[in-house]
Amino acid sequence: IIAKIFIIFMLEAILDCFSSSGLNILDMIDPIKIQLVVKDFDIPTNRLDVWVTEAIKASPVSKQDLDNNNLSLSRSRVKKLIENNNLQIDGIIVNDPSFKIKDYQSITIIIPIPEDATPVPENIDLEIFYEDKFIIVLNKEAGIVVHPAPGSPNGTLVNALLFHCGESLQGIGGVKRPGIVHRLDKNTSGVMVIAKTELSHARLCETFMAHDLDRRYNAVVWRQPQNNGLIEKPIGRSVFDRKKMAISNKGKMAITKWKILDMYPPLASLIECKLETGRTHQIRVHFSDLGHSIIGDPLYGKPLSTKKMVDKVHKHKIASARLFKRQALHATKLSFMHPITKQYLEFVSPLPNDIKYLINVLKN
Repeated sequence: IIAKIFIIFMLEAILDCFSSSGLNILDMIDPIKIQLVVKDFDIPTNRLDVWVTEAIKASPVSKQDLDNNNLSLSRSRVKKLIENNNLQIDGIIVNDPSFKIKDYQSITIIIPIPEDATPVPENIDLEIFYEDKFIIVLNKEAGIVVHPAPGSPNGTLVNALLFHCGESLQGIGGVKRPGIVHRLDKNTSGVMVIAKTELSHARLCETFMAHDLDRRYNAVVWRQPQNNGLIEKPIGRSVFDRKKMAISNKGKMAITKWKILDMYPPLASLIECKLETGRTHQIRVHFSDLGHSIIGDPLYGKPLSTKKMVDKVHKHKIASARLFKRQALHATKLSFMHPITKQYLEFVSPLPNDIKYLINVLKN
């Protein structure tokens, strides 16, 4: 009896705490429901997942409900909800995304509360440039992988973000996880933006797909290319090595604008690249194909040989540069419109110390 009285007392105290803070504990555990009356929409398809996706876009009420909860439902997300028994037609569960809609009364979509993320949160230091409840902008160090993978199950940026953000992650795709909009290679450093809500993730993805942002990188490349240029060559998976990308007519078009910032003749140059597209390893592949690969690049690097150098000083500089332990590539600038507030944001990350040291070796 004493134990039951204690439990009741504790529950009442918790409810009083939520009540005094203006929160409703039931609101925190109830799934979100979206109701669509079939006759209210003129959608030119009767396939269930497509119809629902288009009807939500056309429904001001549904769209407002999603916006208020920082959610966004793509077709793939709707399909997953259907397959997981989260959709009802006239009160009956339908789990086939290809189901054909006929003369039914209403469709109810249930969005469950987000599940906990599978990666384990880890206390890893992060250099934060900006953070609010929608996005986080940070300076990624070289050597850290962005997302867990078979070869890197922990110690990643996602593990660090799960620890840092905690309950401020509102769920993306039904899971409490950070929304990775773009990636930097493990050994590329620099500025990144990550979404904290489903709605901000969807809008940032649209921004990146439309190339409606400014992304700039600094790289130290071998030799001296011309002062500036534009590379427009498609990039796809290499047929000889599946771990590498390559210039390929079967690939997707990749566009890189660049200019020289400084030269260290005859050995190397510091360049700035502006990406018009975002293909995997784009800068690394483009400049390797151009004959000016990035210093330290283990996959695409084509370093200078010391054999052609008579000068001992130049030989020493080449030998030192060839010992650089990563690709000398840094994401130095990122500017975009905030996905929710529409405020213009610009972030600049200075060159890290290891690349500064490399430049100093080449210059002096």
